[in-house]
Amino acid sequence: MFCYQCQETLKNEGCKINGICGKKADTANLQDLLIYVVKGIAVMAEKAGKVDKDTGHYIARALFTTITNVNFDEDRIIDVIKQGLSVRDKIKEKYAITGDLHDSAVWNADTKGDFLTKAQTVGVLAEENADVRSLRELLIYGLKGVAAYADHASVLGFEDQAVFDYLVEGMASTTKELSMEEMVAKVMKAGEIAVKAMAILDKANTETYGNPEISEVNIGAGLNPGILISGHDLKDMEELLKQTQGTGVDVYTHGEMLPANYYPAFKKYKHFIGNYGNSWWLQDKEFESFNGAILMTTNCLIPPKDSYKHRVFTTGNVAFPGVKHIADRKDNGPKDFSEIVEMAKTCQPPTEIETGKIVGGFAHQQVLALADKVIEAVKSGAVKKFVVMAGCDGRQKGRSYYTRFAELLPKDTIILTAGCAKYRYNKLNLGTIGGIPRVLDAGQCNDSYSLAIIALKLKEVFGLDNINELPIIYNIAWYEQKAVAVLLALLYLGVKNIRLGPSLPAFVSPNVLKVLVEKYDIKPIGEPEKDMADMLG
Repeated sequence: MFCYQCQETLKNEGCKINGICGKKADTANLQDLLIYVVKGIAVMAEKAGKVDKDTGHYIARALFTTITNVNFDEDRIIDVIKQGLSVRDKIKEKYAITGDLHDSAVWNADTKGDFLTKAQTVGVLAEENADVRSLRELLIYGLKGVAAYADHASVLGFEDQAVFDYLVEGMASTTKELSMEEMVAKVMKAGEIAVKAMAILDKANTETYGNPEISEVNIGAGLNPGILISGHDLKDMEELLKQTQGTGVDVYTHGEMLPANYYPAFKKYKHFIGNYGNSWWLQDKEFESFNGAILMTTNCLIPPKDSYKHRVFTTGNVAFPGVKHIADRKDNGPKDFSEIVEMAKTCQPPTEIETGKIVGGFAHQQVLALADKVIEAVKSGAVKKFVVMAGCDGRQKGRSYYTRFAELLPKDTIILTAGCAKYRYNKLNLGTIGGIPRVLDAGQCNDSYSLAIIALKLKEVFGLDNINELPIIYNIAWYEQKAVAVLLALLYLGVKNIRLGPSLPAFVSPNVLKVLVEKYDIKPIGEPEKDMADMLG
């Protein structure tokens, strides 16, 4: 195997035996093969000149399946590969496509052995040129993030055809011999499409569940048995809350599901207790102490311990060998969570690991409602800087940098955050400025869109020509491919001078890094004290 798509990749070079994430070599290779299948579908769809909805849906789901910490189940990945070969061949037959085609559009296999043999030849290192490989992988990883957001929105019935069209265009481009300039342009176009994908998901979430509101979220535990729901899928959240009403089972969020506490539609459920625990990488301890049933709805799963594995359920794109999987919806009906509910009833209540409340719900609509207050605070000098510290958390010790950076920030600064990076500082007592909390949590990683909307609105209000003239600095943490999509979105919006950490992506070659530094002034993080001095001037 060879995999370097996430920030934890071994020695910041690549995982070659097993993934740091926990996936095995065969699993990684089958995921490479699935990417290869998607390329073949993209080639066929581009030849056809049309991306129908079914093809778009498949590509989004398939790319999402290969994101870090989503699918560890080889049999399920093979099923997705077989579905892809069928999708590809139907396009070829429907549009009578002939002529020379890329190998990904014509090869066929049937058995697991055949798939694994083919997978040995189509992985990341199949491209020998480091710069071409770097730009292709940067594009593919950005498109994986875009696909995840598109898939979330589709679940709620919201779609943007331009997103599906570019998934095809972008993936097909990785089979072609393009110049460096052309490849860089494809990568930057992915940033534009990432903005579209996050915008349609924002619309899907807010029109379905209401605009997030400033909310105090309980982080203690109740006395009833509970179900802990993690991931990002709000429709799963809604259906679980409905199916647990009156059962005596409480519901708690974990990790990236924390922002569900901010949506008006979920606040009517009295058995929705609050948030339990912290970031995804602590789940081996926190799932143990939770005692109840656990539902993983999207990425962020780590290999579960045997001591609690029997209490874990997966659904959607998430899967792990030996873990019970909840089937997809049929005929527009809800998923059936009855097995989870029945298990939860037999469990002990959660062991309380902390008490108190945290505040969130500062998505763009809520912050813009406070615009007058925010603008006055800036004009009066009460707020000197906004610090965007969005992105991902991870288990490396170096990520304590972000806690220290937050602690060191002057009291006239406000942190804008989204994603699980916030767990490094959202429970610190950083106080307020004129009643405005110094940590404004917009929500999940996809809600980084809210931070962009806030910045663009401030640019308009202050009459500035360039987003980089705003009193905003960017110190972004990344881990997986959705963070890559967010980074490309920021670059598309023209944001420069971004600090990126805890390490620069292993898949960015020196020459590609040089382009990013020269054009966008991206820098790696260093020591928090020095970075702060540089960033605050």
